[in-house]
Amino acid sequence: MKQLNWWKSIASFLVVLFTMPLGHALMMIMDKTMTPEAVHYSAFFMGLAGLIMVVIGVFVKGDTKQTLWGLFGGLLFWTGWIEFLFQYYATRWGTQPEMENGEVVTRPEYLILPATFGMWMMIMVLYIFSTKNGCNFINWWQRVLFRSRKNEIAARPMTHHTSIVTFMELNMILWTSYLLLMFCYDKNFLGDHHPVTSIVAAACLIGSFFIFRKQLRLSTWGANIRMAIATVVVFWVPVEVLGRLDFFKEIWIEPEKYTTQMISILVAFVALFVYIMTAARKKKTHE
Repeated sequence: MKQLNWWKSIASFLVVLFTMPLGHALMMIMDKTMTPEAVHYSAFFMGLAGLIMVVIGVFVKGDTKQTLWGLFGGLLFWTGWIEFLFQYYATRWGTQPEMENGEVVTRPEYLILPATFGMWMMIMVLYIFSTKNGCNFINWWQRVLFRSRKNEIAARPMTHHTSIVTFMELNMILWTSYLLLMFCYDKNFLGDHHPVTSIVAAACLIGSFFIFRKQLRLSTWGANIRMAIATVVVFWVPVEVLGRLDFFKEIWIEPEKYTTQMISILVAFVALFVYIMTAARKKKTHE
């Protein structure tokens, strides 16, 4: 029986998980402490820095380092050039937030995000028809659509750069989860209190455990962290749904009121990051 890497998987899961509330908190802090003009300029350079980090990751040595460059570069790219850019145009053209009982339940930038469905599908067509890769979701679709001709139609992988793979994995999974959530929240389709929305959240929660089970079998830090991205983003879907339904307080939306908790998450994140880098370096030295 293959060894299960419990601590490595938990550490990878937590370091990726902590980026979710920290990323949300960063956006809230910027929105509340900076002028709109300063936010937009900062967001542009944030996205640019993310892209540069991903490219740097192509040239560094070591699977773990390349993965981390792709992960953190991808997070900055997503926040700066996707979320904040949507926010800029939503604000510029006067898109109104979705309100319930006098409170904002969906920010304007997320209301227009579903308009990217066609672009998302375009990229998915490329991945499904033109790439041989390790994504279980894409492999499932290839088996369903192509059956015995799978290896013939999706014959070769793209050139493999771990940093780029991590970057694309993160952004595609985030994009997919946002499209799914916005579809579920939209009252023209379902609505946040619809039973199907609850079923989707439950399915994602259960699915995250199955992904984590696969993660346990990955012995290298780089591969484990890359699988943790999928585990965390799928796990975060029910977190978003439950937070929207007020099952718990989303402290990352008001970080200024929960300073102790957010600082604790940040300290834990930094400690785990340092541990992973140290552990990966030691393993490479022993090898």
